[in-house]
Amino acid sequence: MTLKLLAATAAAALTFAAGAYAEGTVGIAMPTKSSARWISDGNSMVEQFEAAGYTTDLQYAEDDIPNQLAQIENMVTKGVDVLVIAAIDGTTLSNVLENAHFADIKVIAYDRLIRDSAYVDYYATFDNFKVGVQQASSLVAGLKERFGDGPYNVELFGGSPDDNNAYFFYNGAMSVLQPLIDAGSVNIVSGQMGMDTVGTLRWDGAVAQARMDNLLSAHYTDTMVHGVLSPYDGLSIGILSSLKGVGYGSGDMKMPIVSGQDAELPSVKSILAGEQYSTVFKDTRELARVTVGMVEALMKGGTPEINDTETYDNGVKVVPSYLLEPVSVDATNWEEILLGSGYYTKDQF
Repeated sequence: MTLKLLAATAAAALTFAAGAYAEGTVGIAMPTKSSARWISDGNSMVEQFEAAGYTTDLQYAEDDIPNQLAQIENMVTKGVDVLVIAAIDGTTLSNVLENAHFADIKVIAYDRLIRDSAYVDYYATFDNFKVGVQQASSLVAGLKERFGDGPYNVELFGGSPDDNNAYFFYNGAMSVLQPLIDAGSVNIVSGQMGMDTVGTLRWDGAVAQARMDNLLSAHYTDTMVHGVLSPYDGLSIGILSSLKGVGYGSGDMKMPIVSGQDAELPSVKSILAGEQYSTVFKDTRELARVTVGMVEALMKGGTPEINDTETYDNGVKVVPSYLLEPVSVDATNWEEILLGSGYYTKDQF
């Protein structure tokens, strides 16, 4: 009986060990593989964490909130040392983060702020307000270049309302556009403004394309659209498909100025083809580097480097943050920025 008990205990111990993580494990929860940028983020972090000597568990939730929640819960149960989370919905993780906190697991919000939780320790991201400023500034520059002095007919698209960044992008853009709207040099022909109206759930390009179809049929049967504020390349491609579908970019219908973000390969190719006007490059390798630095500091009992302690209030606390600089990219500087940095190679084009 005693031998059986010992054997059972040993088997249980082996089972537990097999289900637990090694010391120095980082759990990485990414939202989806449907966007190339998140694949790049994940790969960059795994590469850099493993080069620094850490084990990683990288999980993609395919934009399914319960799936991401289950993935993070599993990481907490199995005992990661640090969680790096790019949340699908930044408001749904309060309970699991509380469990992580009491298990002494530090939490770093990655690119997207996690809201309504006291248990977000740090935030690594880009200057998201500046992203919006760059998008709108490029839009305005393109409008002047392609359509002269105006006034210009413009439509606005926002990101996913459950992503805190979407509001920073929109507000940054409107800091540039609102004075022009007030002055009458930019006309929002549909009248559709505000994130509650122009937001695009889950950053879905098909949803953006359908909305652009509706805008064109309802408001542009006898007038031209000159520009579209798009906060993300995946939306831009859908918007451009809609515009091309009614003849823009052919004959005497000049292609409207369309902005973007993330410098995804299809959009860079679209820029080179004279369709999308610009994008905003956020070097995911640098964001991964900053995140790895944060984790290393935490694992060694230190304090991560931060450069912002005021901007990102998640509704419960101001989360100490490190903000990286975004870079506006168009046909004039894409080689210098994207090839010169080694982010892409010439043969990809």
